[in-house]
Amino acid sequence: MSVFAAAIDNLFADPNIARDATWIADGGAPKLVRVVTRRADEVTGFGDTRIWSETTRIDLRVAEVTNPRPGDRVEISGEAFLIQGEPVRDRERLIWTVNLRPA
Repeated sequence: MSVFAAAIDNLFADPNIARDATWIADGGAPKLVRVVTRRADEVTGFGDTRIWSETTRIDLRVAEVTNPRPGDRVEISGEAFLIQGEPVRDRERLIWTVNLRPA
């Protein structure tokens, strides 16, 4: 295991940073995973207009979720979300970042 992988495992194990969630692949069985949530606001430019929107993003470990796809379901603290858009992996290929929308 690389130093980076060990550091990521420690971050996802920390109860102050990560939380439990249920990931359900399209047509698959529910799986308990750890996620790091980010609910930052996003400002997007569209021509001369700036559009503000709330976003919900989470980080998932590649070791737990090997192939997240748009439409997969994630449940966090009783809230249900669907993955929208294509998930993106980090440079080290250890973490998926996915955008969510309410289910």
